[in-house]
Amino acid sequence: MKAFDCKMCGECCHGIGGIFMERDEQIRIARYLGLELEDFLKKYTEKRNGRIYAEVGAEDYCIFFKKETGCSIHTVKPARCRLWPYFPANVADRETWDAAKLACRGINRECSFEDFVKESLSCGNGKK
Repeated sequence: MKAFDCKMCGECCHGIGGIFMERDEQIRIARYLGLELEDFLKKYTEKRNGRIYAEVGAEDYCIFFKKETGCSIHTVKPARCRLWPYFPANVADRETWDAAKLACRGINRECSFEDFVKESLSCGNGKK
């Protein structure tokens, strides 16, 4: 039984600014969009607390999320996005996982916590 199958609903893309990007991710996304790094940074990001974050766009969704088509940078999305739903807190704590399960349509509600943790390890995510 698969624990997670992304539905591209965008719920994990909603909220005020939690998607930070490392320098290599910024470069990769800029190239994907056909932009110089500085142009990408000016147009799509903001700097807070010494980190570069994706801007928040319409209705408080990540600037790269479009309701009609989903993530416009899906193939080069930041590690923070690729990690979902296998964030360390979701993998380490059953109550946090239960909350994530209610918030994310892609998490199989029939899956056990133990199977979720196992799947996180098989994808190279979660606790090591």
